[in-house]
Parts: sequence; structure tokens; C-alpha cells
Amino acid sequence: MIAPVPPDPICVKINDAARMIGVGRTKLYELIATNQIEVVKLGKSTRVTTASLNALVTRLHASE
Repeated sequence: MIAPVPPDPICVKINDAARMIGVGRTKLYELIATNQIEVVKLGKSTRVTTASLNALVTRLHASE
């Protein structure tokens, strides 16, 4: 029996988000502060939406 493929996450932790786009935490927080990346609060935890990470990379790629 083949196990089902888990769905892609819709939000990730700060460290994971930074790793996904190849920047440090400080740069990621700068992107958040300038509203280039969307975050959601889950209790005390901050999560970054993967859609906003994809959108950022798409915008940067299109501007090249």
C-alpha cells in the first residue's frame, strides 16, 4: 500500500521561511516589515504564508 502524499504547507515557521528563500532571519523580518511577505499569528506564534513567499519570488523574477 502506498502512503498518501502529504499536502504542501500553507504556512511555515520563520526559520523555515527564511531557509526556503535563502535569506537570514533579519532579512526576512525586513521583508515582513515592508509588507512584501504576509504573516499570520497563531496564538503567540508567527507563521509565514507560503503563497506570499511564492509571490515574492515571482515578483523578483519578473523584475529582472
